[in-house]
Amino acid sequence: QLQLVESGGGLVQPGGSLRLSCAVSGFTLGYYAIGWFRQAPGKEREGVSCISSIGGSTNYADSVKGRFTISRDNAKNTVYLQMNSLKPEDTAVYYCAARVYRCSTDRGDFGSWGQGTQITVSS
Repeated sequence: QLQLVESGGGLVQPGGSLRLSCAVSGFTLGYYAIGWFRQAPGKEREGVSCISSIGGSTNYADSVKGRFTISRDNAKNTVYLQMNSLKPEDTAVYYCAARVYRCSTDRGDFGSWGQGTQITVSS
């Protein structure tokens, strides 16, 4: 029974920072890749970042490169997404998701999902 719970969302000013957490249970985090996705109203869900269990390699969408950083703490069963220099276009519901071993850009490859957390970037 794999479970993921996101936290850390909220309202932030443009240019500000937030750190999202994805706490996992029911499995050993070290065997799984964790991806972050987001969905804005009227738009498709898109991949933001992913960290693999194989060497901890990471991937980022072009729109967030240089601003977002994904990391994992296997001992705490938690994956983080540090978001800096936030822009209004980053406003969305953010989800974390899990699949075995390797990252994927296809949301259909992820079998377990969290409930999502709202990020709003606005003055």
